[in-house]
Amino acid sequence: MSNDYDVIVIGGGISGLCAAKLLFEAGLNVVVLEARDRVGGRTHTIRNKEVQYIDVGGEYVGPTQNRILRVAKELGVQTYKVDVTQRSILYSKGKTYAFHGDYPPTWNPFVILDYNNLWRTIDKWGEEIPVDAPWKAPHAEEWDHMSMKDFIEQVCWTRTVKWFAVLYVTVAITAEPEKVSALWFIWFTKLCGGTERMFSVTNGGQERKFVGGAGQISEKLMECLRGRVMLGRPVISLDQSGDEVIVETLNHEIYKGKYVISAVPPTLIAKIHFKPELPAIRNQLIQRLPMGSVIKCMMFYKEAFWRKMDYCAAIYFEEDDAPVEITLEDVKHDGSAPGIMGFILASRATTLARLSKEERKKRICEYYAKALGTEEALHPVHYEEKNWCEDQYSGGCYASYFPPGIMTVYGRVIRQPVGKLYFAGTETATHWNGYMEGAVQAGERAAREVMCQMDLISESEIWLLEPESVDVPSMPIERTFSERILPSAQGFAKFLTFFAFAAAFGFTAYKKGIIILLPGKP
Repeated sequence: MSNDYDVIVIGGGISGLCAAKLLFEAGLNVVVLEARDRVGGRTHTIRNKEVQYIDVGGEYVGPTQNRILRVAKELGVQTYKVDVTQRSILYSKGKTYAFHGDYPPTWNPFVILDYNNLWRTIDKWGEEIPVDAPWKAPHAEEWDHMSMKDFIEQVCWTRTVKWFAVLYVTVAITAEPEKVSALWFIWFTKLCGGTERMFSVTNGGQERKFVGGAGQISEKLMECLRGRVMLGRPVISLDQSGDEVIVETLNHEIYKGKYVISAVPPTLIAKIHFKPELPAIRNQLIQRLPMGSVIKCMMFYKEAFWRKMDYCAAIYFEEDDAPVEITLEDVKHDGSAPGIMGFILASRATTLARLSKEERKKRICEYYAKALGTEEALHPVHYEEKNWCEDQYSGGCYASYFPPGIMTVYGRVIRQPVGKLYFAGTETATHWNGYMEGAVQAGERAAREVMCQMDLISESEIWLLEPESVDVPSMPIERTFSERILPSAQGFAKFLTFFAFAAAFGFTAYKKGIIILLPGKP
């Protein structure tokens, strides 16, 4: 096969492979250069005799993620629902509290109002942010220089809601709130359909998994490309100083193309030598977008003993020294290989990476036993983990995030082509950014941009709406009238303070004769 191509795609994850498939189906000569010895990028399905298959990377999918659902259906990959019909658990200060639903319940009216105001504020601010240009939002500068920690301190009033808001941010992007721009995070939440859609299991982003694992999608996409995916080819240089773009790999192979699509995380572009050099703002951008930090841990047991206790194995840990902060049940569609999936997130991932795998396993089991109230949790039959922070071709997981002050200065070039180089990858998506859905959207959009440059399609065909999945329809998420009008916890407290003050003032004035009550008419 000649090393001269219409399009060279760098990165064999879902985004790069979807871009290549669209180009290939349009009749173009395309090649995918993948650094690893596998495809899939930040999705990775491990297979073994103990538990059949395990997703150690991205795995969840849900309503409104219509592109990845369409691709999976075309490839013959089915989904199944994550079971959360039984009770979830909050483990706090050594005690277990069981509840139904996605959020720990409370009877404290101030906490209820505080929760409602948190979700309402994030979603309301999101209404002001354009999905394709968050830097153009009316309050972009102010919100971009505000961290999510600042936002939480400003909006939340009770200790309970402040804790959950920190957990919400950390779980969503695998970074602490103080490291993240409020503008970027609220925009990110909007792209995922709002707070409830993003965080929920049922009717949300974690509703389903793929039968056989998410890694199949990339593997089957590679099959569709019929030998045009080259593994073990890290790209080290990209020269577009001539008529053709010349790409060199680590093993000194040369590939020539009319166009190139980069479908790797932005920070990894810094590993490539460019001629001519990248524009200053692009070069500065890729130095300022860190990856999240996570160790994904899967603990498997002989049986799903938690189900006998009416638990669904979804656990929130409100404990400073707990290794994981949140878990979900990890059971196959046929009920086999029951397990509990946990995330070691952000700075905890950095700290616990210093331990051995066995030490992490032991510590996790001990906390599962405490939360579930049974020693059965101490005796797993198999354990798998993946520390994405040490993966040199991802740099972390789930995705890149924008620290405070970066989006408004550098963000506008995230999708801008540089000469004949175009950009895909989930970080460039305007729908479910950071997810597999975003990877598909970005890959297909970048492919259409190239096709437009080649006069194969019109500019109006670059951004296409995706029909809703017939198999995984979404239920609307709407705030009730009371949720829309209820005061914040601070507002309610101020009202009570004012009412108490007014009552006390009135009583004192009456006792001193300042106010005289007149008798009513008979």
